[in-house]
Amino acid sequence: MSRDMSYDAVMKRKNEIMKKAVGIDYQIFESGSIAFDYERMMQEVGYTIDEVRKIQAETGVGNTPLLELKNLTKLARKVAPPGKGARIFIKDEACNPSGSFKDRRASVSVYRAQKLGYKGVIAATSGNYGAAVASQAAMRGLNCIVVQEVFDSRGRGQPEILEKGRKCEAFGAEVIQLTVGPELFYTFLCLLEETGYFNASLYTPFAIAGIETLGYELAEQVRAIAGRDPDAVVITHAGGGNVTGTARGLLKAGCQNTKIIGASVDLSGLHMASDRDFNRKSFTTGHTGFGVPFATWPDRADVPRNAARPLRYLDRYVTVSQGEVFYITEALAQLEGLERGPAGNTSLAAAFAIAQEMDEDQILVVQETEYTGAGKLPSAQLTFAKEMGIEVRRGDPADDKPGERIIIPEHPSQIRVKEIDLNVLRKSYISNCIENYKVEKLTEEDIKFLAEDTKTDEEYVKGVLDELGVKF
Repeated sequence: MSRDMSYDAVMKRKNEIMKKAVGIDYQIFESGSIAFDYERMMQEVGYTIDEVRKIQAETGVGNTPLLELKNLTKLARKVAPPGKGARIFIKDEACNPSGSFKDRRASVSVYRAQKLGYKGVIAATSGNYGAAVASQAAMRGLNCIVVQEVFDSRGRGQPEILEKGRKCEAFGAEVIQLTVGPELFYTFLCLLEETGYFNASLYTPFAIAGIETLGYELAEQVRAIAGRDPDAVVITHAGGGNVTGTARGLLKAGCQNTKIIGASVDLSGLHMASDRDFNRKSFTTGHTGFGVPFATWPDRADVPRNAARPLRYLDRYVTVSQGEVFYITEALAQLEGLERGPAGNTSLAAAFAIAQEMDEDQILVVQETEYTGAGKLPSAQLTFAKEMGIEVRRGDPADDKPGERIIIPEHPSQIRVKEIDLNVLRKSYISNCIENYKVEKLTEEDIKFLAEDTKTDEEYVKGVLDELGVKF
């Protein structure tokens, strides 16, 4: 008897499909109406730092250099108040096999798939992760399928996504390219069910454990260079895995006082699932279209319980504009001789502004770089933006309007950060938990979990519940 492959039928089978494709029984970690044992899940399903390092060493992942950006630091000090301008360092993750930190994420997932006897892996991503999974699968002799959301309804493809598709194919992956819309997840589920391949999800404990080595290495390198812990680390924030994994690695290295700062490109006003808006953005990741929704509802992911939970770790969350990131991408190339990004330079743009708030003897680390290529270069992105009718000009980036105007700064002093109120995100997250789990009364276990998941305390959570009119 043939399976019902209608959209509704496949969606009803999604939990069954996912369980077979990931090899994790998430139910064993459930412990309340909302709560689940996050740390137990990470310990039982993940790997230790030493185990992950060994896995990654087998495929040349990790041990990337930490570089001091002396010229950008000098520039920041020129426009900063007297005595301000922290030393800026950058972790050059472009040195990984496929050119980004996503190799760390993919390495453990593909290793796990091989160990469990899967014949292949599948990833649904339009970002660097697809190339990372394809690269790791090639090294371990597994088949790989990458499903990408590439085109709008008129068949126009964003140059950065097309670039990444070519890279995936270069590593031998089969690349399935779709138009924007709900067919991405449907197609992904159908392929998992049809092939029996492993779901190399961005959001499993394997993926997050892979990033922990980044934070751990970073701590070791700063100590070796400066004899102290970094004062702050700026991390590009999209789905939350980058923040979560790096922060956990820093904590495991003993960096208890290092501030964790998330940074996203401000794309407010653009809807990520909109056919019209899809190609009116120059950044396919690292932006608020992922950063805010995944912070306020992490379990929207393709697994029942997302291991990427950024609100557990963020001390601060800021945004920068598209134009500011393009500016700092050119500055990195011309002042430091490093052609990287541009999406990976989101955190560098934020760090350039934040360094000017900090003392000269403090250390600020930009947590990653990414490779660049023909479709990723600012010239390609800005040309495409103009073709889409978006105004591109020099001026004050405060006049930037996503989808309408990209304003390239005229002077480095114009690079600024905008603050996102974490309390607003925390309250939204708690509200989403109540709504999605249809909870009328919370247990003490639920309240404790929410306090941990929002990096607050139980009194804070109870105060939010009072505002929402929820019993406990």
